Amino acid sequence: MIRILMVCLGNICRSPLAEGILKSKLPENSFIVDSAGTANYHMGSSPDVRSISIAKKNGLNISNLKGRQFTVSDFDTFDLIYTMDASNFQNVIKLARNADDIAKVNYILNEVYPNQNYDVPDPYYGGNEGFENIYTMLDEACNKIAEKLIK
Repeated sequence: MIRILMVCLGNICRSPLAEGILKSKLPENSFIVDSAGTANYHMGSSPDVRSISIAKKNGLNISNLKGRQFTVSDFDTFDLIYTMDASNFQNVIKLARNADDIAKVNYILNEVYPNQNYDVPDPYYGGNEGFENIYTMLDEACNKIAEKLIK
């Protein structure tokens, strides 16, 4: 069983969307996909209604997900940890205990643009268009992840 964690700031916009997208592309019996935030702002909250809406528009239901904060134990639980941007990458790396922990962490868009460390912009303070844009980015990255993992 391969375990993958998606990480953003509050775990209500980007990472739950990435979780839902990747789950839809992988067989449930071989993969576990989860999400978390580096901040504790939205622990126990449902995803942002705009993330729920764009997911639903694309045939996915993420409304049942609940926000949680990234913890050091996630390094033990997960094989791959994808961060949405530089800030969250640094926040996760700061909690790493060793090189093995660090080796699990990568920017999600590095799957599309290797070693470029591009950010998935946080759409929280914008309109619906930002959510459309990040859905497209995350869908492309999740396609690459799924292709790689299923091989």
